[in-house]
Amino acid sequence: MIRLLHSWRGGRLRTRRERGFALLIVLWSLALLALLGTRVTSAGRTEVQIARNLRDAAIAEAAADGAIHQAVFHLMDRSARRWFADGLPHLIEGSGLNIIVRPTDPSGLVNPNSAPPVLMAALMRQLGADPRVASSTAAAIFDWRAPGQIPSPGGAKAPQYAAAGRAYAPTGRPFTDLDELGAVLGMTPELLAALRPHLSLYNFGQLDPARASPVVARAFAVAGIGQPPLDETGPVVLLRADAVLTNGAGFTRRATVLLQPGPDGRPFRILTWESGDG
Repeated sequence: MIRLLHSWRGGRLRTRRERGFALLIVLWSLALLALLGTRVTSAGRTEVQIARNLRDAAIAEAAADGAIHQAVFHLMDRSARRWFADGLPHLIEGSGLNIIVRPTDPSGLVNPNSAPPVLMAALMRQLGADPRVASSTAAAIFDWRAPGQIPSPGGAKAPQYAAAGRAYAPTGRPFTDLDELGAVLGMTPELLAALRPHLSLYNFGQLDPARASPVVARAFAVAGIGQPPLDETGPVVLLRADAVLTNGAGFTRRATVLLQPGPDGRPFRILTWESGDG
């Protein structure tokens, strides 16, 4: 009888323990499911926000691209409503966004593909470069784009680059990008950063001091000589379109356009197509 009583009590105690353990497992399972649900919900919200950001960025980019093409046709318009490459902003309003387009004439910018060394040296001196550094770097810029193996006075060709430990030499061809100037012997990142706002590879005509910045105008006056026109014909315009949505998303498109027919039959030619402030 006593054994039966002890057995009954022991079984009842084990049953309670098992029920408590089972309850604990259930509670832990519920906590784990709640945590998983929270993380899934949070991940879903993040993915939705990323998708919205991508959509807004795509809308802003498409709007800026469209504004560039619209500006080209305004510039080519011969009516009284035509736009001019005067740097003034033009507002284009759309559904839920605003776009500001600025057309600029690059004829006030120095073209390192055609500017004589004396003009490049004067520009670098106006930007604070040492006169000797400015003269030698300007000569090296000329030698980079000029064919032949004989350096100009103070300039640099293959032997000078080899002596400086460079594993390359001047190309003997015009610059294709302003970044290429960074490879010229004597050029520093700081000097190139100072020069960049005053340069353009797409001023195919003569430098116009009336459209130049004060720095370029002073360099032009000091040099006493301009830059000869290149073979390309037709007016060039620099375009910048800043598209901003009402929620703050935005995109900037920068383009250089030659306003003459291209080989594809279009009435204009896109020379550069870049994004960002630059």
